Amino acid sequence: ENYAAHFNDVQRKQIGAAQKYGIRPLKDRNQVDAAIIEDNLVHIVSCKNYQLAPMIHSVPYLTDNAFKLLNTIGANFKDSLNTKGLKAHKIVVTSILRTDQDVEKLMKKNSVAVKNSAHRYATTFDISYTQFVPIGLTAKTDKNVLKKVLAEVLRDLRDEKHCYIKYEKSQNCFHITVRP
Repeated sequence: ENYAAHFNDVQRKQIGAAQKYGIRPLKDRNQVDAAIIEDNLVHIVSCKNYQLAPMIHSVPYLTDNAFKLLNTIGANFKDSLNTKGLKAHKIVVTSILRTDQDVEKLMKKNSVAVKNSAHRYATTFDISYTQFVPIGLTAKTDKNVLKKVLAEVLRDLRDEKHCYIKYEKSQNCFHITVRP
């Protein structure tokens, strides 16, 4: 699979959708509480469809449409594994909403981080393609197999115009922005 060739929605496309459908960027985390109320942000917590990784440079909130997309991805991934006779696993979400201050801190540590990140609009999240959480007392499935199944699920949603996706090799994730 050439994931980079298929999942190549550039920053410009993702920013356009994020700006159109997302919130106004937040200066720092002191503004998050007001944005939760004003913008009806959904608090993202680990659930049956996905697991949140520890997040230093983001806070777990998304717009309602982005939240629905994340749940759809997680549910479709589990359904696809089941259909293929593979052991149940959850996807792992590694990044969500970032304030301007979060972006600045991240840019000091991450050479591919950009100032005008789509994460600033609560419409974008990252899903790891190297981390998966087995459900129950099941044997783990090969990560390359899980990555391929996740890519199939994402390809379908992208082809149906539900989202933009960028394969980020250096960050080991799919960078996903909702397209309502």
